[in-house]
Amino acid sequence: MTTETITFVGGAGAELEGVLHRAQGTPKGAVLLAHCFSCGKDLHTTTRVAKALAEAGYAAFRFDFTGLGDSEGRFETTSVSSNVSDLTRAAVTLIELGFGPCAIVGHSLGGAASVLAAHRLKTLDAVATIAAPSTVGHVRHLFTQHEPTIRSEGKAEVSVGGAPFCLGEVFLDDLDNHSVLDAAAELTVPFLAIVGTADTVVEPDNGHRLAAAAPEGRVVQIDGADHLFSRREHADQVATALISFLDSVKGFG
Repeated sequence: MTTETITFVGGAGAELEGVLHRAQGTPKGAVLLAHCFSCGKDLHTTTRVAKALAEAGYAAFRFDFTGLGDSEGRFETTSVSSNVSDLTRAAVTLIELGFGPCAIVGHSLGGAASVLAAHRLKTLDAVATIAAPSTVGHVRHLFTQHEPTIRSEGKAEVSVGGAPFCLGEVFLDDLDNHSVLDAAAELTVPFLAIVGTADTVVEPDNGHRLAAAAPEGRVVQIDGADHLFSRREHADQVATALISFLDSVKGFG
């Protein structure tokens, strides 16, 4: 397995950075990984999953959304719509690099964005989410107390996971523009929702609702796992579930 830093232009025109994990030999397919809200491509769960996928014969591409990690742009200008655009551009980058078939896997809000982006990606063969909400409005509780300031000043510094971020009004306005469940119902490819039974940030029922809405949906539960799958064994179980799912999808394996 080898890794390579890849840069590409995101949906809003900023230069985004990602890491491509190349499998030995001809890959079974390519997997695009979308990180959770305000996290980044280097979150331990994302990196462990990417490495496991590459070891299993898949190319895996993890990247930072606009305004986060090693990517350029301002986080305060981002929204769910901009995340969907970034995902679309990342998928196009994989195609331009000669990879396919393609799957998209998203964690938390990145999972919701992945479901929303699916209809834009004509080469997509599978979609999977990890601890994803069934509505993007689920994140409102993270910054309810700051909403008056965001509305009056256009932005405000909020704390997510103990880290400060500048959130813009555009993010709030955009939350009402998307239905993740409707997008799941329109999927034409196999869908997997992975949930942690100890997740108190996005309750496991969200994944069950997404899978029930998708025409070809299924659920895998990781017993005792929290929202970030913080324990190594839980992250490894996520990787195992994803690999088993992808190996079962026509066109992969």
